[in-house]
Amino acid sequence: MARPLQVGELVLLIDAKKRFYMITLKEGGEFHSHAGFVNHDQLIGGEEGVVVTSTRNAKYTAFRPTLTDFILKMPRGAQVIYPKDLGPILMLADVFPGAKVLESGVGSGALSMTLLRAGAVITGYELREDFAAKAQENVRAFMGDGVMDRYDVHLRNCYEGIDGTDFDRIVLDLPEPWQVVPHAEKALLPGGVLVAYTPTIIQATQLRQTMEESGFVLAETLEVLHRTWNIDGLSVRPDHRMVAHTGFLTHARLLRS
Repeated sequence: MARPLQVGELVLLIDAKKRFYMITLKEGGEFHSHAGFVNHDQLIGGEEGVVVTSTRNAKYTAFRPTLTDFILKMPRGAQVIYPKDLGPILMLADVFPGAKVLESGVGSGALSMTLLRAGAVITGYELREDFAAKAQENVRAFMGDGVMDRYDVHLRNCYEGIDGTDFDRIVLDLPEPWQVVPHAEKALLPGGVLVAYTPTIIQATQLRQTMEESGFVLAETLEVLHRTWNIDGLSVRPDHRMVAHTGFLTHARLLRS
């Protein structure tokens, strides 16, 4: 069943050169660019895939943004974890509907939205008030108010401890995740999973060394490389550019608490 575009919804406009522009539909609103402007009223009530024309005859195709689209275009304070790592984090952490997850370092909310989409109940720790506010704002903008009862963000330093002893999963985006290991041992249920995203191998190494003296087992560190391909008739080859290193993903399970 078709769902017409409505006032207050996010919409992605794609031009002839495949440039993406994200807007929020408003009654009487206008989207302006170098190619003139488009009245939001041309989009409201239309279906996804509708093509509209600007005042200077530029054509735009309208879609609701995917989570990937939103993450790449959303307002941010902190650097985000990119989609190529977000999917693997979900699998490595084995997030399931109703999973009680501690997320520390919520940043701009990219990982939070991914976890919420999978059905997690998140307790978020964030040091900076502006980052915490931006994360909650982005989550609400993309997912609506309905998920906010599963998203509880606190201004807290995870290095100093974790409240609670019944978390199913802990996901970290912090400079020194090894400082959290002793607290995670107490906060996770037996068999629980810890996943940490670290930009450098030095950080990952320090984390792994700390885990060796802890109750965590089955530790593994990996990185995800993303390469697209050009497919144009008989011209089939890897694209010249690829998204290579962004960060290392380290995961382990708690054997004992």
